[in-house]
Amino acid sequence: MSGFFALLDDIASLMGDVTVMTKVATKKTAGVLGDDLAVGAEKASNFKASRELPVIWAITKGSFLNKLMILPFAFLLSAFYPQAIVPFLLLGGVYLSFEGVEKIVHTFFHKKHDINDILETQTEEELLIVEKAKIKSAIITDFILSLEIIMIALGTVTDYEILTQIVVVTLVAITATIGVYGIVALMVRMDDGGFKMIEISKNKKGFAKRFWYRLGMIHVWTLPKLIQLLAIVGTIAMLLVGGGMFVHNIPQIHDFFHAIPSVISELIMGLVVGFIAFLFVSLVKKIKGKIGSK
Repeated sequence: MSGFFALLDDIASLMGDVTVMTKVATKKTAGVLGDDLAVGAEKASNFKASRELPVIWAITKGSFLNKLMILPFAFLLSAFYPQAIVPFLLLGGVYLSFEGVEKIVHTFFHKKHDINDILETQTEEELLIVEKAKIKSAIITDFILSLEIIMIALGTVTDYEILTQIVVVTLVAITATIGVYGIVALMVRMDDGGFKMIEISKNKKGFAKRFWYRLGMIHVWTLPKLIQLLAIVGTIAMLLVGGGMFVHNIPQIHDFFHAIPSVISELIMGLVVGFIAFLFVSLVKKIKGKIGSK
């Protein structure tokens, strides 16, 4: 009987540690979670209304698979070869910085198209190809951000036994996925909620009619503005997270920017790394194009 009570005491102690450290780990990953939300919303936008939720669900499933792959890899890496963690984070930083710079280049140097015109002129097959490409891009970006989230969470519990590490980091990973893409799903359906409120207003009179109509119009008007804002925030977020991986993991770079606020140094580093990566990728594409034309 004493052994049974000792087991219960161990379980209670474990759950106490898990609860406390999960809160700590979640707070430490809050910044990356905010970036993940901005990037996720930007990636999941600009689809036909009927395809928005299926696209978000596809990205969510991809995010869960990402974390399913990263979690055991992270625990094994932390236990047996922790010095390899930083190179993986730096590779992720290069990719995020490249994506951020690529968006900036396309915004300023490529002809803009209205999304409604694109949706109307493309065939169903073409739209499906574009949709799959955006989902793939979103899942790849999510992989990098998930790696960062998991590594930060793991860093908060390295002094605890392996079981506590596994439970805490897994809870943070699951909460991050559900929270981020749950909020994204609510955001992209905001206009549908607005149209529903406008419909409700038709059956009302007086103040109630004006209230429901105006509330619905606010929702309809806000969504495109919010998506535009999140597109900007998502681009900046990718540059900040990408640059931050270099600033916080390479002492020489950290010392070089020591007198500059962290946000500015991360943004500068993200732009520098992103432009170098963008020029390299552009050069490779040109070389491939010349070889292919021969």
